[in-house]
Amino acid sequence: MIVGTEWLIEAFDCKAEKLREPSVLQDIFARVVSDLGLKTLGEPLWHKFGGEAGVTGLLMLTESHLACHTYPEYQTATFNLYCCRTRPEWDWEQNLREILGANEVKITKIERGNPKSETQNPKSKIVGGEV
Repeated sequence: MIVGTEWLIEAFDCKAEKLREPSVLQDIFARVVSDLGLKTLGEPLWHKFGGEAGVTGLLMLTESHLACHTYPEYQTATFNLYCCRTRPEWDWEQNLREILGANEVKITKIERGNPKSETQNPKSKIVGGEV
């Protein structure tokens, strides 16, 4: 049984100025929602950190959520899309290369609720427990 699909996206070597600009990230969210036919619940929440820092965004969806965090000081952006219904793949690599100037995009896809999913999170140090 699969209860949803989650995509974890990391974009590296992005243009730092793009990662500081909320409107750039808002455009990415709008394209994801439109291209995949997602349904939003309310308005997205955005926070622009002071100075040369990045942006955090969160959008609740009827299907679950879309989030992003940018780190201009590391030229990195991270995104998380979780959908409880089957959706086509969004071309994160091409779109983030075009919009953010990313040189490398890493995508991890997890089938949630599937104990046999090939993507498993190895246990690391657990607070209060043994490794």
